Amino acid sequence: MPAVAVPENSLVVVLGPRDAGPGERAQMLEKADEVLRKFGVDDITRIDVPGRGAGEDSEDSALRIPIQNAVPAFQSGSLFGERTGVLVVDAQQLQKAEATVIAELCAKPDDGSVVVVFVSAGAVPAPLGSFLKKAATSLTVKKLRERDAADWLHQAARDRGVRVTRGAVDALVQRFGSNIAAMGQALDQLAVGHKEISEDVVAGRFKNRPDEPMWYYADAVAAGDHGEALRRLADFLIYGHPLQLLAFVENDLKRRSMAAAAPDQATFAEWIGQKSDAYPVKKAWQRRMHVKSSDLALALNAVARADLTIKTQPEVTHRVTLERLTVALSRWYGGSRR
Repeated sequence: MPAVAVPENSLVVVLGPRDAGPGERAQMLEKADEVLRKFGVDDITRIDVPGRGAGEDSEDSALRIPIQNAVPAFQSGSLFGERTGVLVVDAQQLQKAEATVIAELCAKPDDGSVVVVFVSAGAVPAPLGSFLKKAATSLTVKKLRERDAADWLHQAARDRGVRVTRGAVDALVQRFGSNIAAMGQALDQLAVGHKEISEDVVAGRFKNRPDEPMWYYADAVAAGDHGEALRRLADFLIYGHPLQLLAFVENDLKRRSMAAAAPDQATFAEWIGQKSDAYPVKKAWQRRMHVKSSDLALALNAVARADLTIKTQPEVTHRVTLERLTVALSRWYGGSRR
């Protein structure tokens, strides 16, 4: 990622794509951290804006409780004349009343003692968004493609003092796509004890990703064994990203729903674009009567809510979200056999 120049003023907005994934989110936060370092800020107040409809409301304030710390943070500088920082993450989720209050705080005369950085996936709500367009320095993070991830990987390897072969680059991109956050964690692991990372090294370390653990996880959920499913979930999250597992769960739920609605196995196979005698088709067809339609509806709602949480909430919430979803799916999918 290119170095960030020192902004012209102490009000900065880092804008990412509306559909930012973990890779883009990591780049956005890296840019924000670099801005704060450029200004020499050590004392940082981080505000994580909850999703729309989430977060506890306050009876005596227009700000939800998680955002109320922004007021004293915006207004108070260091007692010793040093710069302090405010990092507002997921600013796109601000409610209108909150955006109005924060815009008023930002509009007050700036003596440079407080550096404010907004991180937003998509546009910042009005009136704050309109104010920032005029008054703030804007930094942009574009949507990552696999080609971008491959370019990033070479530089990330050099930063870690290791060399990656062409085969290793292809293997890492195949496993992680454009998710440079997960790819960076993989590089950190592979760099221990290796000066050169080859395709064989990647395959040896990540040989169970992504298919094998997810199939084990799915089988445990289908059996209603939430203890085993939680263990498989923990195994997968060592190397995998929550969104990868959630995509698998969504696809599995889609197959279950289509199998339940199909009049026969041949029609079901046609709907999902596979041969009627293919193993995944037969497996899904055999399970079609194991789950009630009402439970499939509950599962669909739960998966949608989990997807929203993982894409909009801080990473500390991702694991517990998947754990709760796993227990619920185990009950709905395997309940008829317990």
